[in-house]
Formats: sequence, C-alpha cells, structure tokens
Amino acid sequence: MREYSAMRIFNTMSRKTEILKVLEAGVVRIYCCGPTVYESPHIGNMRTYVWQDILRRTLELNGYKVIHVRNITDVGHLKSDADTGEDKLQESANRRHSTAWDIAKIYTEEFFDYSKMLNILDPSFSPKATDHIDEMLDLIKKLEDNGYTYAIHNDGVYYDTSRFHDYGKLTGMNFAQLNKYLIGGARVKLSREKRNITDFALWKFSPKNEKRDMEWNSDYGVGFPGWHIECSAMSMKYLGETIDIHCGGVDHIYIHHPNEIAQSEGATGKKFADYWMHGEFILVENKKMSKSKGNFYTVEDILKKGFGWREIRYLLFSAHYRSQLNFTIRGLESAKASINRMHDVMGRLKDINGTDDKTELKKLHALVNSHKNEFVRWMNNDIMVTEALRVVFDLISIINKQIEDGRIGRIGSRATIDAILFFDSVLGLNLAELMNEDSIPREVLELLEKRDIARAKKDFALADSIRDMILDRYGFIVEDSKNGQRLKKKRL
Repeated sequence: MREYSAMRIFNTMSRKTEILKVLEAGVVRIYCCGPTVYESPHIGNMRTYVWQDILRRTLELNGYKVIHVRNITDVGHLKSDADTGEDKLQESANRRHSTAWDIAKIYTEEFFDYSKMLNILDPSFSPKATDHIDEMLDLIKKLEDNGYTYAIHNDGVYYDTSRFHDYGKLTGMNFAQLNKYLIGGARVKLSREKRNITDFALWKFSPKNEKRDMEWNSDYGVGFPGWHIECSAMSMKYLGETIDIHCGGVDHIYIHHPNEIAQSEGATGKKFADYWMHGEFILVENKKMSKSKGNFYTVEDILKKGFGWREIRYLLFSAHYRSQLNFTIRGLESAKASINRMHDVMGRLKDINGTDDKTELKKLHALVNSHKNEFVRWMNNDIMVTEALRVVFDLISIINKQIEDGRIGRIGSRATIDAILFFDSVLGLNLAELMNEDSIPREVLELLEKRDIARAKKDFALADSIRDMILDRYGFIVEDSKNGQRLKKKRL
C-alpha cells in the first residue's frame, strides 16, 4: 500500500464520513448497481458510472486491488416501485415491435460502447441478471426457509419486511416511519394482498395464458425474478456475503437498497455491506431532465453538438458526487477550456530541452510533490474532485509562469509532465493520448525553420504566411514566446 493519508468516504448508513477499513488487507470489494438496458443511457446515468470510476481509480492510486462488480439488469425491473406494471424491457420491446432479448442485447452493447468512449474502466465482472436465475432462486429458497416469504395468488412470491427487525435502516427511519413516508410520497401503493407497503416481489408469476419473452420454470411457478433479488444474488456470487462498498444513485436509498439489505442479511445473517455510497441527480440548464422539457440528452446527443468525450467526462465529474450537477452547454465549453489548459502546458513542457539549474530543479521537485500530495489528500477526503482540480490548475499556473521565465529545463519538464499524468490517472482524460496525437510532421519542422529565418531577417510578412500555412495545412497553431516558437494542435 502507498503511504498516503487514510481514505475517507461518506457512508449513507451512518450519515458520516468514515475512514475506509477494508475486510481484507489491500483489497476493496465494490458492487455498483448497473443499468437497466431498455433504452439508450442518458447523461444522468453516465454521471453515476463516471463518479464510480473516479472512486475506483482513487482506490487504485492508493494501492488497493479493486474487485469491482457492475451488473446488467436485463429482466425484472418493473415500471412501478409497487411491483406492478410491465417489465421495462418487455414494454420497450413491444413499442419497437421487437423482443426483450433483442432490446437487452442492443442497449447492453450501447452501454458498453458509451462506457468505453468515456474511458470508464471495465469492471472485474459485469454479470447479466438473465444469466443468474439459478442463483436468485437459491437465494429465494433460503429466505423461504428462514421464514421471510409469502405468496400472493396469481402475482408472485413476496418478502415480508416486517420480519426483518431493522428494515429500512439505510434510510434513517424505522419500519413505521418508512411505511408512512412511502405512502405519503406516493412512491408505493398498498395492494390488498400485500401485508406491508414495503413488501416487495422476489419472484413474479407470468400472467395466465400469456407467453412472455423472458420467463423461467421454478418451484414457485413459471415467472421471472424481482429486480431487487438480482443484485443480492450477483453481489454474493462474485464478492461474497459481505462486501466493502455498495454504490448507486440517491434514488436507491429508500427502496432498492433497503430491499437488497433485507434479502442479503435475511438469507445469511451477516452484514451485507460496510459502506454505502450514493450519487446525486443531474440537472440540465437548472431543470430536472425530462423528455417533456426538451432537455433530455444521451451521450450521442452531446457528441452531435460538437463536443468530445473528454468534455462530457470532465463535466460529469466536475461537481462532487453528492452534489447535484448542473449540466449546461456553457459547462461543456468550460470543460473544453480546462482540458486545453492541461494539454497546452504539457505541449509547452514537451518542447523544453534546455539544461536544468540544480537549485531551480530542487524547488520544482518540491513544488510538484507537494501538489501531488495535496491532490491525493483531497481525493482521499470523500472524492473531493472539485478541490483536487483546484490543485491541478494551481500547479499549471505556476508552471506556465516558470516556463515564460525560462526556469525549467528538460528534467524538470519531464517531472512536471509525469505529475500531470499522475493526476490524470484518477481523472481519466487520457492526456497521454493527446500528447501522442501532437507528433509533429517533418514538413512542419522544416516550415518552422524557414519561419525562424524569416523572423530573424525581419521578414514578418513571410513569417506570417508560413504560420498561416502551418495552421491551414497541418492544423498546428504557432505561438511565439521568449523560448522561441512552439506548436499547439488546433482543437475542433
């Protein structure tokens, strides 16, 4: 393990920021609730997976081996929190005159494509619910044996939440308070057959005289799993009965995650997760995102507006994960400018080949190391990425001034580039790739030599025409500084 300050994360269960203490030395087991693959993921969905990616990268920066599970919900997620209505995949299939299996395949692949595009690290395991029906049925059997289940005729097998002694503990409410809250908030409707409003389906029976795209035989009857049982079964299969961190959105705090806890702990008698982390919602231009408001965006929608994946990723992680993020076009422009600042200083540093002054180099190493340590300190404080970014740009401002003053040589420039790439190992903007894209063609170097000669002869008209040619033909901007000419790749 690297010698950094202890990592602290906010635990929804305790409502406190706590020092991370893992179950196994040097290893962190994380389960993240994955997408329901019935339509294209929107930017609010992707924000969740971006901040979870930042969390994982921070853990790995601290030297942890991260075993990361992010599931695919491809069955069982009904439209209503009351376990009524159509399965979201089946409804999508009916609307598109397709099958639930085909819909799941299309949008699972699309989700993976967008995740790769946004440079989100692949999880250790990405299990599909439909591949783990046996594990879910085994878990339901354990709950039945432990006295937690009951059946509703022509409906399904349900979990009796009144049997779980501290159901709803994640919400900070007791059983009675949570039931009242859910009724008052119209989150769940109480049916006559359900014993408690918080009871939820473990296995839903297929409707009589109807063949569903997705259904399985079981001891309980032909049907399909409830949404909540899926995460418990897959988490326990790949990570064990108790895990370190469970992640999701704030919308999971009052129903999905309390149900996961009740299922898992009801079956095993063991604590399900030591830490619960939840990310906030996204706003678009200060309004809740919705199709009716015309501010509903997928990743593809933003790309069509002319922005790249880096701007999208940057904006999605630029606010603290527990704060609402206001996604705006101005914010994307700002993200683009911030990325260009990082890229530009790396380009300037890459061009430096002078000799280092020993005293200046020693000061530079101290400066770089102090900023790296402060960056990690903020990231280790519940992923305070906003403060960590402030550290990054503080270093960039100082370095730009030192470059102008000619105080950085070749060794110092490489050490500074390494520091920026160190930051980027967490930010995930793949800045090294940008540097490689800036390889300078031989023809451009020859033109620079001619321009240098023209400037020395004070033939500024020729120098300007060469500058314009380099931009128009090769896409490089020529800048003049105290250290001579430098190139910057034109950004679209």
